[in-house]
Amino acid sequence: MQKRILLAKMGLDCHDTGIVTVAQILRDAGYEVVYLGLHNDARQVVKVATEEDVDAIGISFLSGQHMTQVRRLFDEMRRAGLAVPVICGGIIPDEDARALREMGVAEVIPAGTLSAEVARLVAGSLAEPA
Repeated sequence: MQKRILLAKMGLDCHDTGIVTVAQILRDAGYEVVYLGLHNDARQVVKVATEEDVDAIGISFLSGQHMTQVRRLFDEMRRAGLAVPVICGGIIPDEDARALREMGVAEVIPAGTLSAEVARLVAGSLAEPA
């Protein structure tokens, strides 16, 4: 069965070239991608993720809002009872990447990651535990 992943931009970040590229990489790798677009809040992301019955949520950040927005996303996911991996990408400092993983983010993919590596990291995040 084809895995479904929701990709979205949260907050005020208005640069979507990277996430659109990632959407195409994932489609080419066999995923069904639901792209929510720009300027979403946590409630919108969780609502669509639930309605679309996705296997994961991918969020991209270039604005520096990643810590606040991911915290809000996890709060909303808990309220909705949604338990799927969250993958973050974009311009995220190493220290923040560690903090995001401690918060529960399955994978942090830095800007500039090669296509094959993006697909591999997403596949690893969606792999069934052994």
